[in-house]
Amino acid sequence: MNKKEDLKQIKKRLKELAKLIKLHNVHYHQNDKPIISDGEFDKLVKENFNLEKRYPDLILKNSPNKNIGSELKNKFKKIQHKSPMLSLGNAFNLKDVEEFDERIKKYLNIKTEEKLEYICEAKIDGLSLNLTYKNGDLISAATRGDGIHGEDVKQNISNIQNIPKQLSGQFPNFIEIRGEVFLSRNDFEKINSKLDDKDKFANPRNAAAGSLRQLDFNVSRSRPLQFLAHGIGYSSIEFDYFDEFYFNLKKWGIKKNNIYLKSSNINSIFDFYSEINDTRNSLDYDIDGMVIKLDNILHQKRLGNVGKNPRWAIALKFSAEKAKTIIQEIDLQVGRTGSITPVARLKSINLGGVLISNATLHNFDEIKKKNIQIGDTVEIQRAGDVIPQVLRVVKKSNKTRDLILPPKKCPVCGGKTFKENNEAVLRCHNTYGCYAQKISQIIHFVSKKALNIDGFGEKQVKQFYDLKLIEDVSDIFNIENHRLEIENLEGWGQLSFNNLINSIETSKTIDLEKFIFSLGIRFIGEVNSEILAKEFKNVKNFIFASKNTDTLSNIDGLGPKAVSSIKEFLSYKQNILLLEKLANYLNINESKLSNIDNFFNRKNIVFTGSLTSISRDEAKYLAKKAGAKIQTGVSRNTDYVIIGEKAGSKEKKAKELKINTLTEDEFLKKINS
Repeated sequence: MNKKEDLKQIKKRLKELAKLIKLHNVHYHQNDKPIISDGEFDKLVKENFNLEKRYPDLILKNSPNKNIGSELKNKFKKIQHKSPMLSLGNAFNLKDVEEFDERIKKYLNIKTEEKLEYICEAKIDGLSLNLTYKNGDLISAATRGDGIHGEDVKQNISNIQNIPKQLSGQFPNFIEIRGEVFLSRNDFEKINSKLDDKDKFANPRNAAAGSLRQLDFNVSRSRPLQFLAHGIGYSSIEFDYFDEFYFNLKKWGIKKNNIYLKSSNINSIFDFYSEINDTRNSLDYDIDGMVIKLDNILHQKRLGNVGKNPRWAIALKFSAEKAKTIIQEIDLQVGRTGSITPVARLKSINLGGVLISNATLHNFDEIKKKNIQIGDTVEIQRAGDVIPQVLRVVKKSNKTRDLILPPKKCPVCGGKTFKENNEAVLRCHNTYGCYAQKISQIIHFVSKKALNIDGFGEKQVKQFYDLKLIEDVSDIFNIENHRLEIENLEGWGQLSFNNLINSIETSKTIDLEKFIFSLGIRFIGEVNSEILAKEFKNVKNFIFASKNTDTLSNIDGLGPKAVSSIKEFLSYKQNILLLEKLANYLNINESKLSNIDNFFNRKNIVFTGSLTSISRDEAKYLAKKAGAKIQTGVSRNTDYVIIGEKAGSKEKKAKELKINTLTEDEFLKKINS
């Protein structure tokens, strides 16, 4: 090939690269659905860059190096919900519903025989959306996100049925209307029929979510998404009853679900649920249960929430889907807290639109109880997003197999195994030396509910750890030092590395409760993390004060196992050093959970005796909401003792220690002031 022909081939290749890079930019940045890996994309960019460097006279006018990023659309804007979007606790049978009703009556101090009105409606299996209207105009449409912040997808929902840009009739000056975005089964089939096999959606819910979150809003608008309202967030006008809100929805031009019942009879409610369950396959959209919520909104506000779940509503889920398949192998997985879990590797089977190839066997006692062995045909179950589980053996294998016995040593690191009293779970004792536990800790730290570092998943964690680029979570914030090494790794490049660095930088600002959760301390989930953040306010206080047994033990809502776990975590010098390093790398916001202007804020209070106008549970909830710390016993650091009827020794001790006392009426006046 002569030089002229060579240059012709170079120019042809540059044109090909320009087209390819532009195409993949559209898939990545506009469609939010890349069809090649970041590494493969980076190879195209590198090839184009090197050719242009060697042949500057052949650089195209539309060179990708000139245009990369110039037409890229930003990710969705984050938006804070005026009122948090909570998730529902689950019920599975009539007894669960009866207990739900009893808990509400006990909390509200209502007689058992009194009837409460409930609203029941089909639970659509879609994507939650929060519509915010100001002076009747739609100003935002946000996804649930983490319940506090979501993504504003307003541009993408302009063509969705039943979402008016302007409310009709008389409406509040400001209101958040919650509902579900979904696709009908027919529309789901039509969308999938136009996609390649590798791009097809598994079920209508995934298709709705994927459609709503398209960065190219023209794609979202082209898909027949629907919306039905089911809830209310903040409103400048207060409604007394939920069905009153529903009545107004119709006037404003927004529809609710027609599969609806209002009743005070628990048996009638369960009959309605059974009726829905029997006929759900005839519907043109997917539902996965029934929502039961208290109609009285004043009562809803009194009940409040436990963690992320409202006390006044519950999801009565449909029976889990089941199927039969064969156990091909049983592996042992070691988790973040050292738990050794047997996992069944199954002959793949489609269950509820999801391909299932693994199922948990929980623990070795369960294997023994169900007499499970490799080769057995078993019945598996999957309910909602819960990990599939093996229910029972349907048919034993003809082959003789060894029994699956609890290992005496960790299958990963060889450390000793142990089982705590009253626990069925076997654990690895090598907490800080076990490879599996170290990896799981880092994965937990970068996960969505913790630091939420995009593009830093299990695969990347293992890759960096194995290459000794990171040893603990603090090393993540020095990963820039390994730029050249990482960019030259298979599957990596300049674009993918820059994306990772940007995600790490974004994650550096974090609320205290999320930071505490990210540490992965055993028994310290989201709820306990919030309790600790509210108690200690900042990281320094957490490190210093949580070493004190009395301080931890007196935190209301924190159980003995959680207290013991925190003390153990902080007893290791390496953990204290890690916390101090992280505090330097991160901007950890002080907890806002206790910034409350109330008489009881930061006060230690004790309840004694029987309360008459409200229940003890509600009184504690109101006090905690006001920023108070509830103590179980009276001591010199107690600020107030609330005296109910037939108060006993605690009242006597309060007088001996000259601690202030309040009657129930005095407490309520101050708490509501």
